[in-house]
Amino acid sequence: MSETVTFKVNGQDCALEVEKSEKLIDVLRLRLGLTGTKRGCDDASCGACTVLVNGEARKSCVSPASRLGGAEVLTVEGLARGKRLHPVQEALMESGAVQCGYCTPGIVMELCALFAADPDAGREAILGALEKHLCRCTGYEAILEGALAAQKRLRG
Repeated sequence: MSETVTFKVNGQDCALEVEKSEKLIDVLRLRLGLTGTKRGCDDASCGACTVLVNGEARKSCVSPASRLGGAEVLTVEGLARGKRLHPVQEALMESGAVQCGYCTPGIVMELCALFAADPDAGREAILGALEKHLCRCTGYEAILEGALAAQKRLRG
C-alpha cells in the first residue's frame, strides 16, 4: 500500500508515492539520486546514513519514508553553497579526517546537528556524537580534531 508524502529535501519541495515499508535512505539514494547518504549497516549502528530531519540527526536506514509528511530533510548535498563547502566539511578535510570518505557524510551531518543545537558543545558532547559513527580508516583523533576546528569556525 502506497501513499503520497510531501516534504522538502535540501530546500526543494518533494512529493512522492512511498510504500509503508520504504526507508528514507532508499528514497534519497534510489529515487532522488542523492547518493552522498551512504548505506552501511541497515540497522542504525554505523551512522553512515545520517541525515537531518527537521534539524535533528537521524539514521535514514531505519527511518520510514512514510513518516516524512511536512518534514525538512537535509543531506550532505544540501550543505555546500555553490563550490564553497560547509565549515564542518572544510575542517574535517583539513584535519585529515577523511580517508576513504564512506563514513564522512554521516559524521558531517551529525556534527552539523550538534553544533546547530549547541554551538558551545563540550568535548564530551562532541565525543558522544562521534560515538554514534563507525570509521574503519581514520583514527578518531583526526575526526575529533576536525570537529573541534569546525566548532571554532562556526563560532566565527
